Amino acid sequence: MIPRDAEKSLKQLAKGYPAVAITGPRQSGKTTLARYVFDNKPYVSFENPDMRDLAQNDPRGFLEKYLDGALFDEVQRCPELLSYLQQIIDESKEPGRFVLTGSQQFGLLSGITQSLAGRVALVQLLPFTLHECYDAKKQKRSPKLDHVLFNGLYPPVHDKKLNSHIWYANYMQSYIDRDVRQMVNVRDLRSFQRFVRLCAGRTGQLLNLSDLSTDCGITHNTANAWISILEASYIIFLLQPHYANFNKRIIKTPKLYFYDAGLAAWLLSIQTPEQLSTHSMRGVLFETFIVSEFIKARYNQGLTGNLYFWRDRTGNEIDLLVETGEKLRPIEIKSGQTITQDYCKGLQKWIDLAGDTALNPTLIYGGRESTVQYGIKIHPWYDKDYLKKL
Repeated sequence: MIPRDAEKSLKQLAKGYPAVAITGPRQSGKTTLARYVFDNKPYVSFENPDMRDLAQNDPRGFLEKYLDGALFDEVQRCPELLSYLQQIIDESKEPGRFVLTGSQQFGLLSGITQSLAGRVALVQLLPFTLHECYDAKKQKRSPKLDHVLFNGLYPPVHDKKLNSHIWYANYMQSYIDRDVRQMVNVRDLRSFQRFVRLCAGRTGQLLNLSDLSTDCGITHNTANAWISILEASYIIFLLQPHYANFNKRIIKTPKLYFYDAGLAAWLLSIQTPEQLSTHSMRGVLFETFIVSEFIKARYNQGLTGNLYFWRDRTGNEIDLLVETGEKLRPIEIKSGQTITQDYCKGLQKWIDLAGDTALNPTLIYGGRESTVQYGIKIHPWYDKDYLKKL
């Protein structure tokens, strides 16, 4: 198994909470990680219809077999079990007793909120980070950027050395057939598939539900519901704008991002890494990749997001703001390999506006050299250092 950064957090949280829950997209490695870290616990998968029927028909009798603890996989398939689990946990708050996993964010979290609030620690496991994936391969040189963006970072593609283009096609089909049908009654699956592709064409952009609904031929309310489905199943996330306006009128609309740039590239019908290198969406796919690396770094520590963007109505923008106490660390993301003064203008202007609020301005770019220019620390995309102090 390729070591995961979240392993340390899981072990620490299991020492302080009666239960630990791992959620994230399908095929992100939740079950593999949970079974590796908690290899001494009995394993039950609620994807198995027999086990699911047992738990649903006689939850008390089912749990009686696991009073010493267990690993319950895909527990969102049997949400009513969580209410009965609450009583068992309350009778003995022994830490690390139960481990729960689930692939549907809202399904698992709503069950925890209703039945197990305060009793469960949550870790959100996303696909590999760049360094989890490529450091394990022990390559002497960093991988080619366009190959990383094209192949994405889902574990099966790299563990089993699969053709990413074929894998993403199967992934999306199984996702729609299983997760989407479970969460909502989507009558027109073709419209939903078209909607997901339209979202891929808008990764890294402000969310405009009116445009999405018009382009897809659906109502505004349907578009809003489908965005929630994509969020719930960890296909996309919405990066919120920071509230500080610095004496300017700010944009209050969130930006849409995919958790995995490779999936977005597949949805955009990009056929090869070479095609991606000259594609008009390369810049936003690079931004999508970098922003998701920051989110993974937070989630792997068992933390929630502290990430925002900033844009005012005059066009000034910062791609990413990392909130650290009362300070804000501004980050600009540029896919080009040549550093120009234009790359730093946005940061310099924001620093002037933010004053003492600004902390360690950073530029991440598509090149390979670290440097400091114009008072700004510049990191190559493969550098680990820009993810420190989150």
